[in-house]
Amino acid sequence: MSKTDKVVPLKTGKCPLCAKPVVARYRPFCSKRCAQLDMGRWLGEGYRIAGEDAEGTGGDEDAEGDAS
Repeated sequence: MSKTDKVVPLKTGKCPLCAKPVVARYRPFCSKRCAQLDMGRWLGEGYRIAGEDAEGTGGDEDAEGDAS
């Protein structure tokens, strides 16, 4: 590396829950607490991925039509 080369430090982000600086050990969070809160939200279905409703995608509708 020559003297003209610059080392650009990585940008440190902010915790998505509390906006404190990120700690490498808990990245992308600032602490174990924030990481666990986020996991709890995923497990408690606090976060959802957009998609079709489960009611309209079932295969039971075809079976009901045959029974009539």
